[in-house]
Amino acid sequence: MGILREDVVVISPAEKAGDPTVISVNCPDKTGLGCDLCRIVLHFGLSIARGDGKWCYIVLWVDGKTNTRWDLLEKRLLEVCPSYFSTSGIDYYRPANQQPKRLDVYLLKFWCSCVRKELLHDITLVLFDLELTIKRVKVSTTPDGKVMDLFFITDTRELLHTKERQGETILHLKTALGDILESCEIESAGEEITACSQGTSFLPSAITEDMFSLGLPARHPGGLLASDPISVTVDNSLSPSHTLIQILCQDHKGLIYDTMRTLKDYNIQVSYGRFFANRRGGCELDLFIVQADGKKIIDRNKQNALCSRLRMELFRPLRVAVVSRGPDTELLVANPVELSGRGRPLVFHDITLALKNLNIQIFSVEIGRHMICDREWEVYRILLDEGDSHHVSRNMIEEGVRKLLMGWE
Repeated sequence: MGILREDVVVISPAEKAGDPTVISVNCPDKTGLGCDLCRIVLHFGLSIARGDGKWCYIVLWVDGKTNTRWDLLEKRLLEVCPSYFSTSGIDYYRPANQQPKRLDVYLLKFWCSCVRKELLHDITLVLFDLELTIKRVKVSTTPDGKVMDLFFITDTRELLHTKERQGETILHLKTALGDILESCEIESAGEEITACSQGTSFLPSAITEDMFSLGLPARHPGGLLASDPISVTVDNSLSPSHTLIQILCQDHKGLIYDTMRTLKDYNIQVSYGRFFANRRGGCELDLFIVQADGKKIIDRNKQNALCSRLRMELFRPLRVAVVSRGPDTELLVANPVELSGRGRPLVFHDITLALKNLNIQIFSVEIGRHMICDREWEVYRILLDEGDSHHVSRNMIEEGVRKLLMGWE
């Protein structure tokens, strides 16, 4: 892959099949850097098998895919690394600069002549390959069987205002969908259009109380007892300047991202970390951390609060439920939003893939953000086709979606 950009990011391909690809990042540090890097790795559908990082040097061993766009991954990793020309040395986040740059929102609108169970998943694959991020979806099926899809999207490349970029997007969609695509348009989504697309902001109280509880339930979401090994401990005796957080838990897709996201939201700096996942599905994390003031965490209440939050975030990183919506069946999936405003990547991609595997058709979709339990959540409300949802039990739907989201398949 070569050495580029002053060795800031170096990707070393696997030497043989089955070996991991090694990603090395060497740059000035900042609070939340590990979270930002892991989020990008997760966005590219990669899983971290090992990790090691000290100060400004991070090494990740990732299990890649044959179609991984390593050059694009390198570019995206570089974008979140602090500049080498920073004069501050260590660049801590401040509340004013935690918010990511706001990208223009565009409305992708198209009609399809018929319904196809894999339609939404095919669309999400095209948009992912084009680096178009789905912010909101509105899917409607007419009585005569036609489908109108409204996708509110942003462009990572910031080129969707050009005719060339719009033409490229429409061409890729036509190629993927074939003759069933009747028309396709792209336009800038003003505030009025975006507001009209929000859908209902109401969530039934029974759903919010059960799904969004911040306590640990009696049973694991997968049906296992909550006493399954998950341990978060604090040790201040091993380092004169750092607090050691040790985590033992079951592995899942995005585990490192979930851990780093939690620490970033607490404004905690990771000075050194090591991660290892074994073949039995367990993982170990050792993280040497400091507070925003550069000091150890001495206060016992702060230690307990952090450990409790980490246990909850690793135990239930995503919330999945299948409920009744009148006479219909609705799938709800929710994930917490970072304080910086970013949501978890690839959630809609994985939901559509899980439903495709279950041979269930989607009737309509609403994606919105809700403030629940003093936290912002990204909530996916998917109304399932009445006929398809009856041949698969609700437990099977919930389990199938959860397993794919957690990477347990």
